[in-house]
Amino acid sequence: MQKIKVLVVDDHTIVRDGICALLALAADIEVVDEAGNGKEALDKVRQLSPDVVLMDIAMPIMNGLEATRKIGKEFPKTKVLVLTQYAEKEYLFPIIEAGAQGFISKAAASSELASGIRAVHQGHSFLSPVAAKAFIEDYQLGAPMRGREDSYQQLTDREREILKLLVEGYTTKEIADMLVLSPKTVEGHKTNFMAKLDVRNKTDLIKYAIRKGIITV
Repeated sequence: MQKIKVLVVDDHTIVRDGICALLALAADIEVVDEAGNGKEALDKVRQLSPDVVLMDIAMPIMNGLEATRKIGKEFPKTKVLVLTQYAEKEYLFPIIEAGAQGFISKAAASSELASGIRAVHQGHSFLSPVAAKAFIEDYQLGAPMRGREDSYQQLTDREREILKLLVEGYTTKEIADMLVLSPKTVEGHKTNFMAKLDVRNKTDLIKYAIRKGIITV
């Protein structure tokens, strides 16, 4: 059995030790190394090509958001699962915008941590219950996306297919390879369906997909 290679990133040694001890209980997961800040994490990704980076946010030298952006740009096959104590939506949405495939609270059970790693490794998005609650509250307190259900009917089959893959966490290049299209064509479809749905960024697109039932949390 090929194990999922995980890089654990947190600026507190005791936290990293605890995470590594928990993950050691999962037969299909292997912690290949640790890092204490975003810059170190980026260097370790270059050296080790882990499948999943378990990323803290508040760290010195380079924070987790910046590191996540750089990893997504340079190493699109490496998935980032953010593990943080900050559960408020003010932190959650920037995390998703930065390119993370999932969010999990440090208060989560060990089984949830392993599940999140497996999910993002398989190309899916993963939101812990705390993160899902933040999305729901943001929707309920904000302007409901009225009429967008009807807008979905305007999408072509190809646009719906790309939308689903995008909100599941796949990159433009991965989608292009799967559907035998050019990245430029995928981006064109993305621009079209975001205009039809009147969404401006990936955060709003994910919220729409959750509400529409395209993905579940």
